[in-house]
Amino acid sequence: MAKRLIPSLNRVLVEKLLQPKKSVGGILLPETTKQLNAANVIAVGPGDRDRDGKLIPVSLNEGDTVLLPEYGGTEVKLAEKEYLLFREHDILGKLEE
Repeated sequence: MAKRLIPSLNRVLVEKLLQPKKSVGGILLPETTKQLNAANVIAVGPGDRDRDGKLIPVSLNEGDTVLLPEYGGTEVKLAEKEYLLFREHDILGKLEE
């Protein structure tokens, strides 16, 4: 079984960020709280090619936090962890603090 995945073309491998189930003070939070569909970028592909064959690199880097669409992506399971694989243009944006 593979332990590492290197995305091809303009694909991005992400790991979804989970909403905390407890607050810092120890209060249990209900599951109905609005969840931000965010993920950490784990790996990126080299990019896509234009009509002339020039490489267009992916604009995201490993470690970036991104906003995902509500639906989509391909589920991938590696080394007992679940990831999602998206094309770069399906990712809604990059989150910064």
